[in-house]
Amino acid sequence: MDPDILERARAGDHDAFRALTDPYRHELQVHCYRMLGSLTDAEDVLQETLLAAWRGLGGFAGRSSLRTWLYRIATNRCLNAMRDNARRRPPEPDPPFDPPEPSRRSTVTWLEPYPDRLLDRVADPAAGPEARYHARESVELAFVAGLQHLPPRQSAVLLLRDVLGFPADEVAAMLGTSATAVKGALQRAREQLRRHRIDRESVELPDSPRERALTARFAEAFTAGDVAAVIALLTDDAWLTMPPAPHEYHGLPAIGAFLTVFTTWRGARRLHLVETRANTRPALACYLTDTDPHTAHPAGVLVLTVGPTAIHHVTWFLGADLRTHFALPATVPVG
Repeated sequence: MDPDILERARAGDHDAFRALTDPYRHELQVHCYRMLGSLTDAEDVLQETLLAAWRGLGGFAGRSSLRTWLYRIATNRCLNAMRDNARRRPPEPDPPFDPPEPSRRSTVTWLEPYPDRLLDRVADPAAGPEARYHARESVELAFVAGLQHLPPRQSAVLLLRDVLGFPADEVAAMLGTSATAVKGALQRAREQLRRHRIDRESVELPDSPRERALTARFAEAFTAGDVAAVIALLTDDAWLTMPPAPHEYHGLPAIGAFLTVFTTWRGARRLHLVETRANTRPALACYLTDTDPHTAHPAGVLVLTVGPTAIHHVTWFLGADLRTHFALPATVPVG
């Protein structure tokens, strides 16, 4: 860190402040997303973090690195946001048809996708030697969703220790606690998160030929409204989830029942899918026609967890911001 740039930033030079903080902006956004599970909330908290850093730069004594100091601010801002239930629970959408009874109802309805185009901007941060997760593994949907079930401080400890590799004493200083408390929280978080971690052998490598082939077959069947063909591409114990709706369908009969009702409602409406990627997985942005049969409007994004021979999980993010987050068009012409 250049002392001259730091002094200029402390004196109110916005360009100098950006020069100090811009190298960390994208990795801080990913950190906030992991904690909050919502890209919308992560962007809000990132702005709060940078504003707090701007206002508090005069108190930065340099006893830690600037990166550590920024992570301390971001983590504590995330913890504040996680205490605000109203902020974390979006209203349940009102479906345009009567869906079948779900297999269960999710309590993590605020989950949002993280576009790979944003992840590609993040150079792998210099994680400490104690990090247990690769940077991309730690934005997979199963991992991020699992974090949402942890107590907030346990989630923070696990991310700071096992993803970013900060030493226990630095994490304790960030959170205003003891190294002993950090070690205890980390052990409990690891035990609970273990059941949410993906079995690496059950998931196809990202962008592999088999992943691309299964995704293409799914897109063709889903576009055609061929429920039987979609079901044939899923594992017997597959899940269909649809944040922010709490409905979750487990197994082929339950998923088939939902897709049948959806396809019947869809009727003559035309569906157009655009390939993209989110959370390191193949994704399909959905556009659906309404009154104008030649213009399709956003209808969320499907994120697929693809195995070597079939699809394990379909997450249909109903309210995904295709234009802002995925840089996709607001409407799509349909011939």
